[in-house]
Amino acid sequence: MEQPTNTNQTTSSYDPGAGWELVWADEFEGTTLNPDNWNRQVEKAGRFNAEWQRYTDSEANAYIENNCLVIKAIHEGDAHGMDQYTSARLNTAQKRTWKYGKIVARMKLPYGKGIWPAFWMLGANIDENGGDTPWPQSGEIDILELYGTNNDAVIEANLHFADAAGEHDQMGAVSYKLQEGIFADDFHIFELEWTVAQMIWRVDGEEFACYPIASDEVSEFHKEFFLLINLAVGGTFAGRPDETTLFPQYFYVDWVRVYQQSR
Repeated sequence: MEQPTNTNQTTSSYDPGAGWELVWADEFEGTTLNPDNWNRQVEKAGRFNAEWQRYTDSEANAYIENNCLVIKAIHEGDAHGMDQYTSARLNTAQKRTWKYGKIVARMKLPYGKGIWPAFWMLGANIDENGGDTPWPQSGEIDILELYGTNNDAVIEANLHFADAAGEHDQMGAVSYKLQEGIFADDFHIFELEWTVAQMIWRVDGEEFACYPIASDEVSEFHKEFFLLINLAVGGTFAGRPDETTLFPQYFYVDWVRVYQQSR
């Protein structure tokens, strides 16, 4: 398979539905990543989930091209292992946060063994990014994760939170599988609808997961959250890249938008 590119984008339209208004967006139409919206995390290899990549603030790993954000995972040598890769992890912590809304992005995902892209959210109070609350008490919303080692045609949604004893609990991963092809073939629209009552996940308008959040057990999800987009390589959950995994790998983001219900 040839490496996918972002040069043949088809025109897409997205309608959030009646009663929803746009409150924030990044269309990636400039020449560089907007620092008013995004932080570039710098993290050593192994910092998260024993992942093999370093997260850098380099333009080589995250840049704007053809009106897209591109996150590029680079294999720096011939060996496969810890600290042999660079990539990017972007977030909106302390810059852009939201409570409730439709969080939507049009993306083309990377593929291959050991490849793990994610579009997700963390509680704005998490201690990792300047808050005072540890994970999982801060809450985590996984809008999409793809594990290339498992299936390049499948993404997963999940929620992570603390139970009554303060221990990690979760919704449990729910999968969506394309009927044809893989997520690296074309752009798709990934959507989270987050209300006071529930979370709903959709791909290209098709609902595939729903979870109620009205109970006290999931109080984490009634606070402000920020966005993250990253491309991990290897680690505890993603499996290992090998000679079949092509590098560089590219994660394309056409746009990210947040809608909230009209008052």
